[in-house]
Amino acid sequence: MAKYKRILLKLSGESLMGDQQFGIDFKMLKHYALQVQQLVEKNIEVAIVIGGGNIFRGMQAEKSGMDRVQGDYMGMLATVMNGMALQSALEGIGVFTRLVTAIEMQAIAEPYIRRKAIRHLEKGRVVIFSGGTGSPYFTTDSTAALRANEIDADVILKGTRVDGIYTADPEKDSTATKFDKLSFAKVISLGLSVMDMTAFTLCQENNLPIIVFDINDTQNLMRIIEGEQVGTLVEG
Repeated sequence: MAKYKRILLKLSGESLMGDQQFGIDFKMLKHYALQVQQLVEKNIEVAIVIGGGNIFRGMQAEKSGMDRVQGDYMGMLATVMNGMALQSALEGIGVFTRLVTAIEMQAIAEPYIRRKAIRHLEKGRVVIFSGGTGSPYFTTDSTAALRANEIDADVILKGTRVDGIYTADPEKDSTATKFDKLSFAKVISLGLSVMDMTAFTLCQENNLPIIVFDINDTQNLMRIIEGEQVGTLVEG
């Protein structure tokens, strides 16, 4: 029996780079597509939010002198490009997919309509949310939290390069220790970085659990769905 019926998977744009310094590694696209396919075959309803940092970051543009709002919109377009690539990878292995965007682009994707997105999920289609929230000053973490709450997802699964939340960055501090479970209040009191504060608060206020896990292990997604302790669970 699956512990979660409807999930929102949050992927960073950087996760698509693989060993490259920029852009999309198509081996990584297939890696994620095959994992999502496993969930769909188990009748799990899957929504995905993917970042755009492998192509463009609005905040970095601001540091170079570009207008922040303009930079954020460019970042939103980068998420659409990543969404198109992921859609192509999924459909290439027979997974029915709908690309939805908060910024209207009729030739490329459907506009975001909450009830329609939920209906796609109920019909077994993977829904990729792109274009951020449609407004500047919000990250794709905020998009993930917002859309997960809107579609009544059971959990947000945040795929990262490390296997959970640690007391410090385990890639820089060998003494860092991993948490198996944390409360929202504990994350705030310890100053741990899970999501940006807007996204995190939205999850806290709506009691939406977050699981931070290593997306590079191909078994982890299925293990989480089946109720195993994987990564770090934030709830309560």
